[in-house]
Amino acid sequence: MPAPPQASLANPVKTRLNAGEAALGMSVRLARSPDIARVAKATGHDFLFIDTQHSIFDLETIANIAHTALAIGIAPLVRVRGVDDPDVSLLLDNGVTGIVFPDIGTVAQARRAVETVRFPPVGRRSVGGGYPHFDYRALPLTESVPQLQESTLLVLMIETVEGLENVEEIAAVPGIDVLHVGSNDLLMNMGKPGQFDDPGIVAAQDRVIAAARARGIHAGCGGNRDVARQAEAIRRGALFVTTQTDVAFLAAAANNWTGGIRRALAEPAA
Repeated sequence: MPAPPQASLANPVKTRLNAGEAALGMSVRLARSPDIARVAKATGHDFLFIDTQHSIFDLETIANIAHTALAIGIAPLVRVRGVDDPDVSLLLDNGVTGIVFPDIGTVAQARRAVETVRFPPVGRRSVGGGYPHFDYRALPLTESVPQLQESTLLVLMIETVEGLENVEEIAAVPGIDVLHVGSNDLLMNMGKPGQFDDPGIVAAQDRVIAAARARGIHAGCGGNRDVARQAEAIRRGALFVTTQTDVAFLAAAANNWTGGIRRALAEPAA
């Protein structure tokens, strides 16, 4: 009887980033159905950015979404509440393939994030078994752990002036994959809320891109909800990009439709 094929795990976001290609993610705040992963795939997204920092999700809902995403080649990522969020390991053990930590301002916080997400010797993540990433196959840890270590995406958000000032030192912490600019919060912290074209935020994004490149990791851009600005950030080197929230996508399509009907009704009948 032939031996069963070995399990193989790859994160589509890491694959794209390592190839120098942009990875696009849908921010999920409203959807609770696993079908949001299918919508993301159908609309050209590479990952889900499930936002537990600003929205209320239960763990089982996240796991259900993550399992569907895994099955169809979409990376399920979760933005947690902070570096001390107690659910990080549980999320990773149950199908999530990446963690986004908000508001990283210091090297100590960056190291804490790495320790939580990475297995030893890089970090302190506890080992489990029967991971859904491998369809619950009973794999030896010598096979499962290295693949999980390699495929798990660790994203740190730079959202304050403090984080920006420390970004070169933060980028030097081993185990990080992406430095992601939270444009909205960084502009607020800079005293320039909503000024997405301000030279200061453009310079901040470029500084993060340079810091990431110097360490062989990747840069991202979030909160900047404009197609032209997102495309320009990608051209400059921010390859990890959150496009828009599910709420905004739904509202924009609904407004466009109802607006079209009302405009049509305002015109003389043919």
